[in-house]
Amino acid sequence: MLPCIKKSIYIITACVYPFLFACTSRQEIITLDDGIIIKLKQAAPGGASLIRLTAITPKIIRITATGAGEFPTTESLMRDHTKLPAVAWTEQHNATEAILKTNSISATVSFATGEIIFKDSSGNIILQEKAGGGKTIIPVKVDEKPLYQVSQVFESPTEEAFYGLGQPQTGMINYKDKDVDLTQYNSTVSVPFLVSSRKYGLLWDNYSITSFGDNRKKQDISSLSLTGSDGISKGLTATYSDRTDSSKIFVKQQEDKIDYAFLSSLKNIPAGFPMDKGKVKWEGYISADTTGEHKFYLSASGYIKYWLDGKLLLDKWREGWNPGPSFFAVQLEKNKKYPIKIEWIPESIQAFVSLKWLSPNPVSLNNKMTIYSEAAEAIDYYFVYGQTADDIISGYRELTGKAPILPKWALGFWQSRERYKTQAEIESTVAEFRKRKIGLDNIVLDWSYWKEDAWGSQEFDSTRFPDPDGMIKKLHNEYNAHFMISVWPKFYEGIETYKLFDKNNWLYKQNIKDETRDWIGKGYVSTFYDAYNADARKGFWNLLNSKLFSKGVDAWWLDATEPDILSNATIEKRKTLMNPTALGPATQYFNGYALQNAKGIYEGQRQTNNDQRVFILTRSAYAGMQRYGAATWSGDIAARFDELERQIPAGINFSLSGLPYWTTDIGGFFVEDKYDKPNPQGEALEEWRELNTRWYQFGAFCPLFRSHGQYPYREIYNIAPENHPAYKSMLYYNQLRYRLMPYIYSATGSVYHNNYTLMRGLIMDFASDPNVKNIGDQYMFGSSILVNPVYKPHAVERKLYLPAGQGWYDMYTGKYNEGGQYIDAAAPYERMPLFVKEGSIIPVGPDIQHTNDTNTDKITLYIYTGRDASFNLYEDEGVNYNYEKGAFCNIPISYKEASQTLTIGKCSGDFKGISKNKIFRIVWIDKDKKTNIDFSAQADTAISYNGNEQTIKMNIKY
Repeated sequence: MLPCIKKSIYIITACVYPFLFACTSRQEIITLDDGIIIKLKQAAPGGASLIRLTAITPKIIRITATGAGEFPTTESLMRDHTKLPAVAWTEQHNATEAILKTNSISATVSFATGEIIFKDSSGNIILQEKAGGGKTIIPVKVDEKPLYQVSQVFESPTEEAFYGLGQPQTGMINYKDKDVDLTQYNSTVSVPFLVSSRKYGLLWDNYSITSFGDNRKKQDISSLSLTGSDGISKGLTATYSDRTDSSKIFVKQQEDKIDYAFLSSLKNIPAGFPMDKGKVKWEGYISADTTGEHKFYLSASGYIKYWLDGKLLLDKWREGWNPGPSFFAVQLEKNKKYPIKIEWIPESIQAFVSLKWLSPNPVSLNNKMTIYSEAAEAIDYYFVYGQTADDIISGYRELTGKAPILPKWALGFWQSRERYKTQAEIESTVAEFRKRKIGLDNIVLDWSYWKEDAWGSQEFDSTRFPDPDGMIKKLHNEYNAHFMISVWPKFYEGIETYKLFDKNNWLYKQNIKDETRDWIGKGYVSTFYDAYNADARKGFWNLLNSKLFSKGVDAWWLDATEPDILSNATIEKRKTLMNPTALGPATQYFNGYALQNAKGIYEGQRQTNNDQRVFILTRSAYAGMQRYGAATWSGDIAARFDELERQIPAGINFSLSGLPYWTTDIGGFFVEDKYDKPNPQGEALEEWRELNTRWYQFGAFCPLFRSHGQYPYREIYNIAPENHPAYKSMLYYNQLRYRLMPYIYSATGSVYHNNYTLMRGLIMDFASDPNVKNIGDQYMFGSSILVNPVYKPHAVERKLYLPAGQGWYDMYTGKYNEGGQYIDAAAPYERMPLFVKEGSIIPVGPDIQHTNDTNTDKITLYIYTGRDASFNLYEDEGVNYNYEKGAFCNIPISYKEASQTLTIGKCSGDFKGISKNKIFRIVWIDKDKKTNIDFSAQADTAISYNGNEQTIKMNIKY
């Protein structure tokens, strides 16, 4: 179908392939209301025959390419279909190419190859497809539906850097020359949007399993030359022994692969080997037939150590049921033998390990960027231009939807554990927080509040929760706390809700046919509902509304939304378990489940009660998720310092994917035996406290501040006594988070009104500084605070970089440091290094225990001088959607270095309950006045503000 046709233009083109054709041919350009279609006369085999360029905004052009005779009309799931303003654009052409141009960018299409080049308004190339077009469109049939395997190759200069793509959890920050598997797993979130250092973003509109980078099939290590520990035998020497007594060997044999990746592959474990008590060691030598950078992909749970050429490349642990990925690029010389050793302690009867390999990138991929998807109706992507990363992310949200402002309480501290088993535990926990004056806004009830055999009923087990309505009212009215509850899309076979959904054909049925039992009690057969079915989404919301929302539930925790119907099944098995979806084959829609699940709850709640902001926390995410009031957490990660280290780039890249709200389980979700069996003691106890302290410090400067995990219990007072430095530090950062609420909520308002990003990779604010390109363990929190998490045990300092172009003040001491340098910053147990950018204004509020505290009209402004500074203090009603109708207030605050004056501007805007009368305390910080954030210290100046503009001259007290 070729919609909105205005006219067709035929032009004469010279033959491009004279050895095939000895004549000229006509090139057809079809002009539409919003762009052009090029009909390529000589499409390459497996290439495009039709290419459509659509002007979406002055800075966004959509590219659709197909090998068929028409374009698909399937509606995008990731797009926000709110109509955008019409775009002024023009079309030009000559004998060899056509150009679609807006006032900001242009896209030029070659008639010969279909290759597209994107340029800015000055004619500079920003991005270009691979010479020759780089498009591959291979017909495939999936469940009898004609589809395509598609890929697009782009040119990528050496200095280019890539960010975003969701939350891979491999520790990478810059994906240049790296490979990212965009497949949804527990703790791996795939979002097909990237941000380039070359001032563009790319949104790939596809829901199937996708890869960024090298899309060759990963090989078993048998593709290398392997010899055993004796240097002669073929294959690696594999020794299956007792975990504690290596002399007790069950099996010793030569093996040419390491591939216990999924449930189905565990049958290959040697008979008689006790997984929960054993250890496996693979030793020997590898050699390759080519020189270059070889790539190794290791996925493992349990304890894993990996040495190559005598270097320990990995030393990790993960709970047996949730393996995690790692990636290594290693330089190898042709035919040279390298020693390799892998030691694996499964630790449980179900654990996984797999090592795959790829040879160096073929020459055809040098200085290229490739995106590949296994099922599509066409190649479909959006080129998004922007001078800054903020501009690019703003373009992404123009396409996929604005991020609503979260309820203010969601920015406070949340306490959770796996899990509160009774109503009494919930109430007593909140009471203890209030008694100890520890800030808390949200208490979370994890899974299994229902009767053991009633998963999916959404009904409280009355023996443990005798009065859920009364409990929620008490939390609201007596404790000023909010209540979030876990609602899986899972149903046990035979319960009433299962019968209702089954009757309406809203359930995936393969897991029922397989009679696969889960891990609860005796094990129960279950399945998930089809979130791609619009009626099923409404049915799921109606269930939540009648059973939970009507009782006063404030927010929704959507677990296992990959969807994780059967953990650790192969990808092909996972597809069969959700096949078919209401929209088509699971292969085509594999990655989008979480998006549709959140959509149903967001739309359902807004229709039910549009005066209460929707808030969703989900374990998986996809492009467009932000428009449904959804945040994401990093999944079931391990309670380890090395896992804490990986959280930092994971959160940064997730935010650079255009999704602004992210959190992590403070302390890590699952724990090693030394912490769990029995209670941690001695050295393990102190290590546990230090780990939680460092994670809590980091968590206080994540978009959402949330503690969760398995036993030991995660409440501050259960981690350490009041006189312990761990308790004191966590209490300090809890208080600091609440003090910073004016700063944080203002930034959150900007997320909606200005498409802002709260957790900011350094490339967002310091793109001109080449030193920040590969920094993944530091970030900006809002416009002013440089956060430097500590992730090494027993550290008392950490090396960090202060970006060039401005100075930096140590937040704790006020000491000034020049930018553009690495420093060893003090990092005692109780403190994480924090620095404030020169030329900053940070508003700090009073000491409060929850965000509903009305004592918010006294604000201290910390003015970090040396440069001009500005801040927009934002307020609204905090709980509803009236801000969408203009019910909010901005107070512009600015500092001029030349005149050393601070101006607090007129309050613009209004909303119900606004208080324009405030007391502003002002603290000046300059290079000669080392002032820390001391909440009890006397201010330099204090003024009474009544909503009208006031100007104050700097008056520093030394």
